[in-house]
Amino acid sequence: MAKIVLGKRPKNFKRVVSFDLPEGGKGSIEVSFLYRTRTEFGAFVDELLDAAGVTPASQSDEDVKFSLAKALEKTVDTNSDYIMKIVDGWNLDAEFSRDSVQQMCDEYPGASQALIDTYRMAIAEGRLGN
Repeated sequence: MAKIVLGKRPKNFKRVVSFDLPEGGKGSIEVSFLYRTRTEFGAFVDELLDAAGVTPASQSDEDVKFSLAKALEKTVDTNSDYIMKIVDGWNLDAEFSRDSVQQMCDEYPGASQALIDTYRMAIAEGRLGN
């Protein structure tokens, strides 16, 4: 078990993210997520909601998740933009770039939502798995 040292936060953390493939079955990708504290993540989500003009009905987890989903659906490019702000690398053969992320979101729509959900759960709820 890793020893916890307060004040020595990680720069990033890795997760294997699984998602449903359009043709059936499961796909997975290992990504390196940018680390944010829970407070920083809250400010990050607030910025996204403000930019999209979306306001949660309350501060409950369900209302915030629903509002974030609505904000990410506002434009086609939003998922790619969001992923570029939370991921700093992956194990795909394609270079990690905005164009590659856009292509992944277009070809594998389940991947983008799985990445977004995995990041939120890891940062806001501290969960290890998918």
